[in-house]
Amino acid sequence: VAGENFGCGSSREHAPIALKAAGVAAVIAPTFARIFYRNAFNMGLPIFELQESDEIAEGDKISVDMNNGTVTNQTTGKIYKFIPIPAFMQELIDAGGLMNYAQNEIKGK
Repeated sequence: VAGENFGCGSSREHAPIALKAAGVAAVIAPTFARIFYRNAFNMGLPIFELQESDEIAEGDKISVDMNNGTVTNQTTGKIYKFIPIPAFMQELIDAGGLMNYAQNEIKGK
């Protein structure tokens, strides 16, 4: 869970790659820098825009349901709706990133 304009200054895909390599499964923030937003999806890192992310405290256990568009704070029981991910961006995440998506398209999957 992060703050406003997360990824600002990250103009290369190395930032989402590093987050994935560090074991980060997803990032939740109120807003993202636009280039980071696209790079994250291209690298297969799911990110979710949630205006109320500041209500999630350090140490809270959360779960994300991409199909229903919800983030559940399992510590407090509160459920939040996040800004929907465009269908194509969800396809990139499902494929594991842009390169995998392109390879699948070439193979006709």
